[in-house]
Amino acid sequence: MVLPSELIDQVSAFHADAFGWAVACSGGDFESAADTLQECYVKVATGRAKFAGRSSLKTWWLAVVRLTTLEQRRGRQRWQRRAEAVREWLATFGEAAVESPAPDLPAPVGAEELAAALGRLPARQAEIMSLVFQHGLSLSEAATVMGVSVGSARQHYERAKKRLRTLLSAEARTPTGNHAS
Repeated sequence: MVLPSELIDQVSAFHADAFGWAVACSGGDFESAADTLQECYVKVATGRAKFAGRSSLKTWWLAVVRLTTLEQRRGRQRWQRRAEAVREWLATFGEAAVESPAPDLPAPVGAEELAAALGRLPARQAEIMSLVFQHGLSLSEAATVMGVSVGSARQHYERAKKRLRTLLSAEARTPTGNHAS
């Protein structure tokens, strides 16, 4: 059996070919290709990608690059779907404001306001929101990652949503002009 460190030395000989292939698999995106290739080396170093000898080393290495590119693309698509779900969820705040008879309506929540509000959440609440929306995990999966019970994860999730509603509400976002110096 080839040790991961020896395998990295061997596949390094194909680095230029692998990078070119990663660029091709990434649709010409050099940054994405570099990330992909780095992830491939990590897979070999950690033993997640093992050479079984059923093909040439170069063929195997290029297959690892291709599959890693596909995994990363799926991950980005999953993140984009979650981001869209958050945008739709946040749009409910804007729709509620539009239906309101109040003449001085604040602008819908922007990404910067959302990031600031998420930064003001307690650590566990921010963690559960990140795992669910950014990483696409279910509450059960997020609970496992966090090392808490599913019930505890649900409670953190519900509290986070409630706190975000408060932080992003019209009153919290409307400047009062009475700031203490």
